[in-house]
Amino acid sequence: QVQLVESGGGLVQVGGSLRLSCAASGRVFSINTMGWYRQAPGKQRELVATITSRDSTNYAGSVKGRFTISRDNAKNTVYLKMNSLKPEDTAVYYCNADKVFTATGTEYDSWGQGTQVTVSS
Repeated sequence: QVQLVESGGGLVQVGGSLRLSCAASGRVFSINTMGWYRQAPGKQRELVATITSRDSTNYAGSVKGRFTISRDNAKNTVYLKMNSLKPEDTAVYYCNADKVFTATGTEYDSWGQGTQVTVSS
């Protein structure tokens, strides 16, 4: 079974930067679209950014121009560089892989355990 493991969250001041990483472990051959979502207290989980296997990206309007998603297919890893952070970016950030091709079959809609990002003013 594929596991997505996030890292890089933490506490940062307004205007600061963080870089999140998410690595897929297991007998992974390839991954279709990977993405980052976030959930703030009392709110629904929302899309932050996605990236396809051909590096086509999509961003939420609230992060466009401040966040950059990228991936390393050789490492089955996706990154999220977050600049100019605002208090409203505070949330638990989750990694997602919509379709993972493994040695034992295809897994759909895999999620990481989440990593906390807190932006203090």
